[in-house]
Amino acid sequence: KELFFNKICNAFPKKYQFLNKKVSLSLLLSNNHNIKKLNKNFRNRNRPTDVLSFPFKKKKKISKKTYIGDIIISYNFIDKPKSQNLKIFKEKLIKIFIHGFLHLLGFDHLKLKDYKKMLKEEEKIYQSVITKLD
Repeated sequence: KELFFNKICNAFPKKYQFLNKKVSLSLLLSNNHNIKKLNKNFRNRNRPTDVLSFPFKKKKKISKKTYIGDIIISYNFIDKPKSQNLKIFKEKLIKIFIHGFLHLLGFDHLKLKDYKKMLKEEEKIYQSVITKLD
């Protein structure tokens, strides 16, 4: 899994590669049961979700060496329907990872204008990744 996510990050647009800097995050691939517990404990929402992001700091200043936070992805949430093929599963996983990554950088979608801005960035990154991974 580490190699897969490294390939994704290496295919990000230069803006998000943070060249000459050591940017790190932790990634946990989980299941619906565990992500539901985390969602309840940290967001007071008693249901599973596709991704949770926990930024390390509110203000994002990327310095020479920066830990940006944690991303938890529910494998079960993405693996629906069970009949989907591996290509669709991977595309969903990449999109969810990008979404979580942008949250670590301070993006959110509470207001419509922020949602549109975040969606635009997600799509830019996704297109870059899909183009470079194919």
